[in-house]
Amino acid sequence: MVFELSDEEGAYLVLLARRAIESQLRSGRAVVPDDASEHLKTECGVFVTLNVVEGDSHRLRGCIGLPYPTKPLVDAVVDSAVSAALRDPRFPGVTYDEMGSIAVEVSVLTPPEVVSVERPEDYPGEVEVGRDGLIISRGGNRGLLLPQVPVEWGWDAEEFLSQCCMKARLPPDAWLLQGTEVSTFQAIIFSEEEPRGEVKRVEL
Repeated sequence: MVFELSDEEGAYLVLLARRAIESQLRSGRAVVPDDASEHLKTECGVFVTLNVVEGDSHRLRGCIGLPYPTKPLVDAVVDSAVSAALRDPRFPGVTYDEMGSIAVEVSVLTPPEVVSVERPEDYPGEVEVGRDGLIISRGGNRGLLLPQVPVEWGWDAEEFLSQCCMKARLPPDAWLLQGTEVSTFQAIIFSEEEPRGEVKRVEL
């Protein structure tokens, strides 16, 4: 069964992510969602992305998530939202005042599937930019990039694979080596159009 979200459910999840962050920053406790539908308690992978809005441009301020469906969706959103705000090692923690200039985005993931190819050179043909996200694993290293990332940066499939390798702290051509595992997933994406603004479904 393909997991779907209505526009209302997507808006609920984005608002929940914002509520969780602002509650944590204000009181030291994240919200506990008690009004979610059973559908939103389905176990799903999810990522929460925080973007500082500066005019027409967005600047990443935090992005953390759970790639695999290990928690009910509403709980995964709360955990990922607070982690994106406070635990992304690339950035200092977000302050409450900053939340007025940050747009919140929620990506609900399909379960990742390992891509099987005869030769590693065939991977670019199996990755569709604008549809797929990537997870690349080798040894103890793993990197993940959401489907919206190559679209935002204008990458083709080969560059997407290379960038995901670097996210995993591997050489950019590690996807060409035997023993490197490449997985793809898709995402249902909802985002605030502006900080605390209307929530829209994102079509890549």
